[in-house]
Amino acid sequence: MLKFFNELGVYFILLGKVFKKPDKTKVFWQQLVFEIDKIGLDSLGIVFIISIFMGGVVAIQTAFNIDSPWFPVYSVGFTVRQSVILEFSPTIVSLILAGKVGSHIASEIGTMRVTEQIDALDIMGVNSANYLILPKIVAAMIINPILVVISMFLGIFGGWLACYFTGLVMSAHYVYGVQLDFRGYDVFYALVKTIVFAFLITSASSYKGYYVEGGSLEVGKASTKAVVYSSILIILFNLILTQMLLS
Repeated sequence: MLKFFNELGVYFILLGKVFKKPDKTKVFWQQLVFEIDKIGLDSLGIVFIISIFMGGVVAIQTAFNIDSPWFPVYSVGFTVRQSVILEFSPTIVSLILAGKVGSHIASEIGTMRVTEQIDALDIMGVNSANYLILPKIVAAMIINPILVVISMFLGIFGGWLACYFTGLVMSAHYVYGVQLDFRGYDVFYALVKTIVFAFLITSASSYKGYYVEGGSLEVGKASTKAVVYSSILIILFNLILTQMLLS
């Protein structure tokens, strides 16, 4: 327990260094654009594939489990929409990004630590935490919600594709279910979760990489811990935010 509170304190001290005004604003914006490309655009492929198949699976499972005449056939589209928007896109995509982006951030910063590049920045008077970590956090909080919105559309489209090619549900019924009783607040709720998850992924992964000690073996362990910690935080805050925003 003492170790937990010690790490928590070090984490918040690191955040205090991160969220200071950048020494050179121009350099920050250049790094931000670079990180948006690296974190977001490089993840489009995996988001596309996961979202399409995720929506298709939800649609097929829902259609096969509607055996009672009490459930109208258009409930397939309604279920896919609600499942994708409320949970699958913001949470599952964030968990995938925790594995892809989180491990990369931890290994990148960890490698800089063990090769003494961070020490060199500190000696030159550069706020290394701010220079290395802040662009990553801001970039993820900007681009991840965009990825999740894309995932929502792709997930619903994937459900339609599954219904169309399997013949389980007519397109008109599916589209009607997707449009039924739509609330914009659901999208807002999902995007709030995504922004919080983006912050947790990047900050936790940066923390594990920034304070790594040893050599390449320790960098690998830090990368693994970054994914585990990020995933646990996502699941924990998913529960907290759901209770706060939907209750």
